[in-house]
Amino acid sequence: MASVFANGILTFSLQSPSHRKTLTLFSPTPFLPKFEIPKTLIRNPNPTKSSKIRADVGIESKTLTSNEDPIQKLLKRDYKWGFVSDFESFSIPKGLSEDTIRAISARKNEPDWMLKFRLDSYRTFLKMREPKWSDNRYPPIDFQDMCYYTEPKQKPKLDSLDEADPKLVEYFQKLGVPLTEQMRLANVAVDAVLDSVSIATTHRKTLEAAGVIFCSISEAVREYPDLVKKYLGKVVPVGDNYYAALNSAVFSDGSFCYIPKDTKSPMDISTYFRINALETGQFERTLIIAEERSFVRYLEGCTAPSYDRNQLHAAVVELYCAEDAEINYSTVQNWYAGDEEGKGGIYNFVTKRGLCAGARSKISWTQVETGSAITWKYPSVVLRGDDTVGEFYSVALTNNYQQADTGTKMIHEGMNTRSRIVSKGISAGNSRNCYRGLVEVRAKAQNSRNFSQCDSMLIGDNAAANTYPYIEVKNPTARVEHEASTSKIGEDQLFYFQQRGIEHEKAVAAMISGFCRDVFNELPLEFASEVNQLMSLKLEGSVG
Repeated sequence: MASVFANGILTFSLQSPSHRKTLTLFSPTPFLPKFEIPKTLIRNPNPTKSSKIRADVGIESKTLTSNEDPIQKLLKRDYKWGFVSDFESFSIPKGLSEDTIRAISARKNEPDWMLKFRLDSYRTFLKMREPKWSDNRYPPIDFQDMCYYTEPKQKPKLDSLDEADPKLVEYFQKLGVPLTEQMRLANVAVDAVLDSVSIATTHRKTLEAAGVIFCSISEAVREYPDLVKKYLGKVVPVGDNYYAALNSAVFSDGSFCYIPKDTKSPMDISTYFRINALETGQFERTLIIAEERSFVRYLEGCTAPSYDRNQLHAAVVELYCAEDAEINYSTVQNWYAGDEEGKGGIYNFVTKRGLCAGARSKISWTQVETGSAITWKYPSVVLRGDDTVGEFYSVALTNNYQQADTGTKMIHEGMNTRSRIVSKGISAGNSRNCYRGLVEVRAKAQNSRNFSQCDSMLIGDNAAANTYPYIEVKNPTARVEHEASTSKIGEDQLFYFQQRGIEHEKAVAAMISGFCRDVFNELPLEFASEVNQLMSLKLEGSVG
């Protein structure tokens, strides 16, 4: 194929948009899960009618009660991060226009070049159309009916969380985000982002002593403009896809990290993203730059309140690796997924991409996806330098009426490049889980190697799992391997455990733990307990 599908949304290419072709994807008689259409994201909603989208598979589906289905008992637990804070906040008016862009830029005290970047991005966004090839199904989003910037009214100082508003610190403590002394013991620096602003960044002085810059992207624009101008939009161009263009126009906050030559970051860095305001979208931007022979490990987490209206989260993450550098990027994505009937939840439309620009550099993505009503993202690596390495390890769990269209892309450009993909998808309830992955070996990529393993597990009778592998090899010396499997937790397996006195919940937990072991082994220790807790929370009530 002459083109490849989007990293998150549209056609991926480092060429100009005029050279791109759109890849249209079809699925024979697709399974469409039912979900309530949220009125807040529909243009001109009709309050007298109720619209639903549901599966059409030729048979009448049956929904078991929790008393009938022990697996559903395992999956049904409350979302404990769904609370809302009552602190005062400031929001700009709803709507998307050039005035919105200027208001965001003025609120953040940005220089003229940053405002120009935003306005150019907005004009690019207006020329684009939202793609429709994904397996995800959702009503049209009304971009004029949301707020693009919200911040707490009492902005804290950003030198330390010790100086932040105590109510905000207490809020993050309630979320289970270990801050201050606890995090110092864990040797992890944290950037806490609430709605559209960074609340504070810890351990900045310790990192600065080692030459590492870690701050919010807003501070980086003001304090390190030359670095931001050099790398912003270079890995993910403004016109790369529909939601990347939107993010480039309205992005609020996120993290910036720069690791200089011959430096290993003295501690892991971490960002925790939290949405609190009801009608505000979150559009964070993360930029990580690893110079020659440097190393950094980045951890990312996120949650949101349990609102019955959908909210949009459209982020862009750019990673740049120079010669012999390495970036390990780990994510536990736990946005609110909506209730059991599919009402509410976050639309998680994200573009993540890393560029191995220098020889022998390495980028590794590890993610556990358990949240969001709809997930649409493809963390990817462009292997430009010779002997570079790209890795992708993923567990995607969907339940109730969640939809996920996720996967990765490995683009081999340099000689002797290597990539590995390990994807585990778990579908329960009435959800739909789709893996979409591309391995492209370009003409000059001599002796490139790839191994892909894509496994799906079905829990219950109404879930769906699809796999769409794309393999493009343009060099005869390359070696590409792909294997896939689909399995189902059935009554015979559960009966086997039951005969040995093992109850349903522990039996399912044991099977899923073994199924996901290859990915969990790649997660940093800081996420180990959280992932185990999340998997048990999300899978409570689904077996039987």
